[in-house]
Amino acid sequence: MHSHVIKPSTLAVAIGLAVSQMAAADSNEPLELDTMTVYGETYRNTATKTALEPGETPQSISVLDQQALEMRDADSVATALRYAPGVNTELRGGAVGRLDLFSIRGFINYQNYYDGLQLLYNDWNLQPQIDLKAVEQVEVFRGPTSTLYGSMPPGGMVNLIGKQPSTESFNKIEVAGGSRNLAEASVESRGQLGDSSLSYSLVGLTRTRDGQAETSEEERHMIAPSVDWQVSEDTLVNFNLYYQKDPAMGIYTTLPASGLLLPNPNGELPQDAFSGDANWNEFDKEVLLAGYKVNHNINDNWNFLQNFRYTDAEAFQTNTYGTGLAANGRTLSRQAYLTDEATTGFTVDNQFSGRFQTGSARHNILVGFDYLSLDSDVIYEDTSFGSGAPSIDLYDPDYYQISRSTIDITDTVYSSDFNIRKKQLGVYLQDQIELNRFVFIGGVRWDDFTGEEKGKQYGGAIDRKLDQDNFSTRAGMMYQAANGVSPYINYAESFEPQTGSDRNGNEFDPSTGDQWELGVKYQSQDQRTSANLAFYQITKENVPTRDPNGGPYDQIQAGEVRSQGIELEAQAQPIDSLLVTASYTLQDVEVTKDNTGLKGQTPVWVPDQMLSVWADYGFYSGPLDGLVAGIGARYIGEAEYNAATNEGNVPDATLLDIALRYNLGRVSHTLRGTELGLSVNNLTDERYYSCFDSSNCWFGEERTVEASVSYTF
Repeated sequence: MHSHVIKPSTLAVAIGLAVSQMAAADSNEPLELDTMTVYGETYRNTATKTALEPGETPQSISVLDQQALEMRDADSVATALRYAPGVNTELRGGAVGRLDLFSIRGFINYQNYYDGLQLLYNDWNLQPQIDLKAVEQVEVFRGPTSTLYGSMPPGGMVNLIGKQPSTESFNKIEVAGGSRNLAEASVESRGQLGDSSLSYSLVGLTRTRDGQAETSEEERHMIAPSVDWQVSEDTLVNFNLYYQKDPAMGIYTTLPASGLLLPNPNGELPQDAFSGDANWNEFDKEVLLAGYKVNHNINDNWNFLQNFRYTDAEAFQTNTYGTGLAANGRTLSRQAYLTDEATTGFTVDNQFSGRFQTGSARHNILVGFDYLSLDSDVIYEDTSFGSGAPSIDLYDPDYYQISRSTIDITDTVYSSDFNIRKKQLGVYLQDQIELNRFVFIGGVRWDDFTGEEKGKQYGGAIDRKLDQDNFSTRAGMMYQAANGVSPYINYAESFEPQTGSDRNGNEFDPSTGDQWELGVKYQSQDQRTSANLAFYQITKENVPTRDPNGGPYDQIQAGEVRSQGIELEAQAQPIDSLLVTASYTLQDVEVTKDNTGLKGQTPVWVPDQMLSVWADYGFYSGPLDGLVAGIGARYIGEAEYNAATNEGNVPDATLLDIALRYNLGRVSHTLRGTELGLSVNNLTDERYYSCFDSSNCWFGEERTVEASVSYTF
């Protein structure tokens, strides 16, 4: 079986040194560094859709490998991305985990990828999520990505690389407990099935814990099997399945800024404050993903990969939302609602990649076409103009006021029952050229997007259709100097379909974006030090805004948003036992055109600065032999809490995290393969917040402690 060999990040080397190899070492001498990480034939770099290395791509890319994810006890996309530059994961606080929501370079992103394929999202509440236990590494591709992936926000994307089958045997069992009555058990196994041409991977998880908000609970059960079939020397077929059941997913309600970051005559609200009702706070989600990959080497230079996934998902929710805080600062009026959603669909990506030479130029060409189809049914009911949602006293709450048997939530003015359909067809071409020390990349893509919403929505009939197409381009150049310094420049475009039309019935055009990025990458000869410095400017156009000559709900595409900033990401291993990673983000995001008074304003959820530092130290001798200690600090700068007025800021916050891993095999040979773990997030239990406006805010995640024991064999 042929494998692509990918150079590891410094983090993979260091943690692999301090953790993985400690289990096999018997001496007290410093351990030798690992030199490579091997992925299966179906692996494709997120930034190029080829097996080429990220360092050869003239655009900003971050890779978080398995060792980094495990060291920081990442169990969600948000926790995995806390130390990545340009990414803000603190959008809806620590109590809301039912959506993977973040912003990259100032633009909000709900759209994640899993093994190179989009996780189908219906734009409501049914977003498939991948638990990090099933993920091998997380790749962050910053800047517009539409030339490879079609409809995407201009800030960038996140691709989760799932754990793959292997012919090498590996088995791991882990149990964990901690804050908020956490109880978790997981199993991971991979290897070859006898002497056959089949190899497998199996990951399973069960987790329960109390939610951060009063009376809430979280529960998840997941299993992810995968099988590789080496049909021949040139053909590999992979079958994969991902099933996840979330019977409880915490809360989705908000809190007013008064009592959090704004003064309230009644004092501060506690971090576990809840504005909902325990009798009407349900979220039950079930997701099944079934797919296959076919990788075929046509000849020595050309390869074909087909990646397919089918999605079947459903979610049921009962919830409340606040409609206004009384003058006494404590009584919040509420409405109750429910949603019942189901989604089916599939996505497929076909890639032809080839390598050939013309003169002294080496070409890595990619030709592909992809297609996705989503069909989602949505039922929405609301108690507006009905009954059953009494007010709550936030400072003396009664969480059991709503009666499920008497609540009136049907046939109100907001009753909705409709169908959403989306289809996207994309054709793309990319060439990456290596000429002496220069690397050039160019790409173009054409997309055809159609959408439809049909049924009853908010009490009235709807029959909306959308048909939009778009060309996206990308170009970049990098010079790879002999001393490891690689300056680069790139230009890239994005597009997002826009529903709606103006008052004259003219259908909106897609919202488009473009980016100029200038940067420099560095990799030392001994691979102990690497860095990436980037300067960028993104402009997003055709943003719908109010029509000044029309009614209150009429819109025209007169809006524009500009994002510019600086990002620095660095890793250094000054001595064998120490690894330090750091990132810094300075961003300036502004509405540059608008008809609603937002011109010159900064959108919400965009901190002006973000800084993070993480250090891992491995002990090789003495009483601490076998211990790996990690400590991290995260700074989240000020952000606006009301985009309409920019009248105040969400305060900045500095958070500390620690992690310890202790290999018991260094104590006794009989305990080889056994490891103890301890992690603490937000060590000082700092109060911090995020806000959409003054009526809708969230607490950041409170201090959490997790202890684990695992056995690998």
